[in-house]
Amino acid sequence: MSKTTSLFAVIQLAGKQFLVEEGMNLIVPRLKNNEGETITIPDVLLVQNDAVTTVGTPTVAGASVTAMLDKQQKAEKIRVATYKSKSRHRRVLGHRQPESVITIQKISLKK
Repeated sequence: MSKTTSLFAVIQLAGKQFLVEEGMNLIVPRLKNNEGETITIPDVLLVQNDAVTTVGTPTVAGASVTAMLDKQQKAEKIRVATYKSKSRHRRVLGHRQPESVITIQKISLKK
C-alpha cells in the first residue's frame, strides 16, 4: 500500500505531533491566530520527499510548513456525571474543548 503523494511531514503544534500532507485539513488545539491568517510552523520533526527521508535532531533545519487557519470551533460535548451514594448527590457537567481547523498549504525544505 503506497501513498498517493510522496511529500509529507511530521510537525509539532500546540504540544502535539501531526502527520501532514499538502492540501490536508487538520483539527488542532485552539490557536491564538485569527481566521484566514497564514501560519508558518517551524517545528518540523520529519520530512519525506520521494525516497529521501530527513529526520530532525530534534527539528529539521530549514524546513517549515505553511498553513491557513480556516475556522475556530468547539469539539463535541462530553458529559461528566458525578455521583455519591447514600447522600443522593448527583451532578452532570458538560465540556466542549476549543479547537482550530487548519489547511496545510505547503511543505518546504531548504537545503
